[in-house]
Amino acid sequence: MDLTKLCQEAKEAKQEIGILSTDKKNEVLHCVADKLWEKRQDIMDANAIDMDAGRKNNMPKGILDRLLLTEERIRDMGDGLREVAALDDPVGEVISMKKRPNGLMIGQKRVPLGVIGIIYESRPNVTSDAFGLCFKTGNVVILRGGKDSIHSNEVIVNVIRGALRECHVRETAVSLITDTSHETAAEFMKMNGYVDVLIPRGGAGLIRTVLENSTIPVIETGTGNCHIYVDESADFTMACDIIMNAKTQRIGVCNACESLLVHKNIIEDFIPMVEKRLAEKQVEIRADEEILKASLNNAHVIPATEEDWGKEYLDYKISAKSVSSVDEAIAHINRYNTGHSEAIITNNYTNAQRFLNEVDAAAVYVNASTRFTDGFEFGFGAEIGISTQKLHARGPMGLLALTSSKYIIYGDGQIRQ
Repeated sequence: MDLTKLCQEAKEAKQEIGILSTDKKNEVLHCVADKLWEKRQDIMDANAIDMDAGRKNNMPKGILDRLLLTEERIRDMGDGLREVAALDDPVGEVISMKKRPNGLMIGQKRVPLGVIGIIYESRPNVTSDAFGLCFKTGNVVILRGGKDSIHSNEVIVNVIRGALRECHVRETAVSLITDTSHETAAEFMKMNGYVDVLIPRGGAGLIRTVLENSTIPVIETGTGNCHIYVDESADFTMACDIIMNAKTQRIGVCNACESLLVHKNIIEDFIPMVEKRLAEKQVEIRADEEILKASLNNAHVIPATEEDWGKEYLDYKISAKSVSSVDEAIAHINRYNTGHSEAIITNNYTNAQRFLNEVDAAAVYVNASTRFTDGFEFGFGAEIGISTQKLHARGPMGLLALTSSKYIIYGDGQIRQ
């Protein structure tokens, strides 16, 4: 494939896509949603090829879960596009307008970023989510998925392009890099003459590679070593329910709980209780010495190593450590977390506020599951990723995160003296 030509065509399309009306963009999004459902069997047939290859390559269960497309998930993809269509269009919004002493009116308005490149792994639903969010914000998108999902991605992008043609919009509003080699990915990272922003979405290795090699500005989306701290005053039943949800509802997602901290004063009563709950899903607990002493000697509880405190398992595994105070919990989290999502279970208002104020992460929860860090759950319709950086965007990235701004100035003949 000719990568330079693909990127050039994307750049040529960005002016047209950037000035589409909201009504036209919404028309396209609804058309794509309808076409995805209409072509669902074609999509699932292609996905079955990717799933078979994944199993043959001994892909972990959590990654296979990310890769799988079912009728329900394809319906969700379409619903996500319809939700994005229903959201307010941020493009063209005037953010501010002030009058200067010389009579100039100086303001800012939201504009598209331009051409967005997205490199991602084994998540074919990202293909439609990324298109929907980028298109609604007037951006052109170039997608580079992993080889594990190439058949699924090709069919999904073909469906999207068909809908664009049907709506008389340039189909180069979305492109897929079909060569999944590392060499082509490396070449793509150097296309700063055509691509305005690059967003990696995947594991730590992928993100690190993009950060180290890209000449295109990067928005970093991070891995998720997410913690739940069970405070001394916590409601045990609530804590167990939240931990079970955060750890086991979906194991292969970045907002799943990977690390558990428990106040030392409740270990003897709480650990056997949460251990029994986690055993329902055969979750392996990698515990420190204090947790081990309080456990029921279950075969699923084993000693932790230093490596476990910073590990994103994406599996039925969780680390567990005792702490003597909320201060120690905060210090441990800020040392080992990835800046993603952290939670405290407590009935102590002061401890809750300290946790919210002092934990350094994109999303911090009191008495709720970390699984809510998600564009759908935050009311964004979908998300392009969860940013763990602090510049431009942080947390689930919806429409606003895919816009920039420019100054607009109104005068009536002013010249600078």
